[in-house]
Amino acid sequence: MTQGAQPSSRCGHDIVEISRMEELLRNRTPAELLEVFTARELDEAGTGPGRTASLAARFAAKEASAKLFPRETALGLVQPKHFSLERDGYGAPLVKVGPEAQAVLDRHRIERLRVSLTHTDTIASAMVWADPRETVVPWFGKLFYHLLPYRRGVVLANLRRVFGDTVTEREVLRIAQAYYAHYVRFLLELARQPFMSSRRRNAWVKVENMESPIGAHAQGKGLFLLTGHFGNFEVATVAAIARFPHYRGLFYFIRRSLKPAWLNALVTWRFRKAGFITLAKRGSLDALFDALNRGGIVVYVFDQHAGGADGIPVDFFGHPAGTFKSLAILALATGAPVIPASSWREPDGTHVIRFEEPLPLLECEDPGQAIRLNTRAYNAAIEHMLLRHPEQWIWMHRRWKLDLALTPGKSRDTASSES
Repeated sequence: MTQGAQPSSRCGHDIVEISRMEELLRNRTPAELLEVFTARELDEAGTGPGRTASLAARFAAKEASAKLFPRETALGLVQPKHFSLERDGYGAPLVKVGPEAQAVLDRHRIERLRVSLTHTDTIASAMVWADPRETVVPWFGKLFYHLLPYRRGVVLANLRRVFGDTVTEREVLRIAQAYYAHYVRFLLELARQPFMSSRRRNAWVKVENMESPIGAHAQGKGLFLLTGHFGNFEVATVAAIARFPHYRGLFYFIRRSLKPAWLNALVTWRFRKAGFITLAKRGSLDALFDALNRGGIVVYVFDQHAGGADGIPVDFFGHPAGTFKSLAILALATGAPVIPASSWREPDGTHVIRFEEPLPLLECEDPGQAIRLNTRAYNAAIEHMLLRHPEQWIWMHRRWKLDLALTPGKSRDTASSES
């Protein structure tokens, strides 16, 4: 087991006195109760004599769920209110996990939480179990991990940085091998896509929560799509854009120029053919403002290292990482909504593109602090999307160059070998 890692198979227990719940119900307004329980929980508890005991058991389950993650609870990353209790089709209780808690479960590689409730006339009790998730590794992932170990040291160092204190070393290795399998599939899918019919391509990619960007775009301020190198972003993005021809000509992709020039020309041609207009990361500020004024949808890849004047040090999975500040500056200046978007490959080989709800714009009197707060919020959104399918992200990228440079006592040779 990696040093500091905790086993994913664990349980939490909590007991609540019925009298304590009676006092809470008596002293809280309906609006205040919604800060503790969801509307569905309050409705399912009913209005009869068993209401207090039912809510006490649910409250115990929330507390027991939070107790599974003592470090994250102490840091305020997860709270009892991030969990709720629902009933399945057979009436059995199950734990519903909110988005904040889901990121914690994903980092601990936990598949689901199971719960058992009971109560007497005076107390209610809940026991919650965590079922571990084990990454499935196809045979060719193990093969290419050993035969073509390109940047394997970087991959393992990055995975240990994110998962080293939450999962076993065996699971870190399995994620690494699944990552190599992902890129084998990635390349095969790229070669296959041009020969697919439009009908087959449409069936290959599913779009979730398209209502979010459509509603945000209707505000008339343009739109930023916050994304990263998730899943097969080349295949999924091209196929998804083709599904919405009425937005063709409105998509802009901010990217660095590649070397050699012929490769940059090829990539630019592919984007143009797919319906993207490419903008350079440097020197295109006026064109970007014009695009937003015309209702442009700007795709901003946010998960790479940003050095020099382009970036600021902001935490990424608890470690300082050079992060682009331009997105926060642009969002604060224009008020254009920022919507996280990610893609992943399902076990059956199909792809999903999912749009989240717009991120709230964080404003304060100090412009520098506002930039930093929003940039951290963007990194947090990238973290949440990455953790859903960690084997489908670019672990060979040197995301934490800044952390290596700032680590006291880190020798130049050691930093070089880890990067």
